Amino acid sequence: MKKLYPDAKAALDGLLTNDMLIASGGFGLCGLPDRLLDAIVESGVTGLTFASNNAGIDNEGIGKLLRTRQVKKMISSYVGENKEFERQYLSGELEVEFCPQGTLAERMRAGGAGIPGFYTKTGVGTLVAEGKETKDFNGEEYILERGIFADLAIVKAWKADESGNVIFRKTARNFNQPAATCGKICVVEVEEVVPVGSLDPDSIHLPGVYVQRMIIGAPYDKKIEFRTVRERDAA
Repeated sequence: MKKLYPDAKAALDGLLTNDMLIASGGFGLCGLPDRLLDAIVESGVTGLTFASNNAGIDNEGIGKLLRTRQVKKMISSYVGENKEFERQYLSGELEVEFCPQGTLAERMRAGGAGIPGFYTKTGVGTLVAEGKETKDFNGEEYILERGIFADLAIVKAWKADESGNVIFRKTARNFNQPAATCGKICVVEVEEVVPVGSLDPDSIHLPGVYVQRMIIGAPYDKKIEFRTVRERDAA
C-alpha cells in the first residue's frame, strides 16, 4: 500500500466532510500539521469539531480555521494567546469543551486503544465534572471521561519510513502521538521520508499500522509565540 502522497490536498482527498471530528496534534506552535491545516482551510468544509490541546494563535494553527469560521467546537485544554478564539467563545459563536491536558491526552489514547471511557479524579468538584457520571472507588470520587474517536487525525512528525513508521522530535511528540491513534484515518506530514529499514525499530514512536497517508511538508518556518529579550545595558 503506497502511503506517500504528493501534497496535503491529495492526501486529504475524499476524507473531508462537513461536521466531522478531527484530532489534531501540536502544542502551542510546536508540532503543528501546518500543511494539512492549510489544505482543510482551502477545502471549505465547515461545522468542524477539533480535539486539540489548543487552537494555535491568531491565524496560526487551528486559528486559521477560526478566522474562516470553519470550526463550530473545540475540545481543548488551553485557550489563551488567541484573540479570535476568545471573541468567538464569549460571543457564543464557538462551543468549547474544556478538558485538562492529561485527561485530553488520555481520552485520545483511550480512543486509539478502543477504550470507550475511563474514570479519573481530575476535575472532580469543578466545572469539568458538570453533567458527567461519577463513581466511588475506595471512598474517593471519580468522574467518567469518554475516549475520543475521531473521524480523522492529522499530525506532524519529524521522520518516517515509506511504510509509515514515524518518529516525533522532542516536544512535538506529546499530543501528536495520541492524536494519531484515535482517528479512523490518520494523515501525517513529515519533514523527511526514508527507505524501509533505515530507522531503528526501538526508536519508532508511532507504528505504521496507524498511518494511512503521508506527505512531506518541509521546509518549515520555526514560529515563536513570544520573543522576550533582555534590554542591553547602555554602552
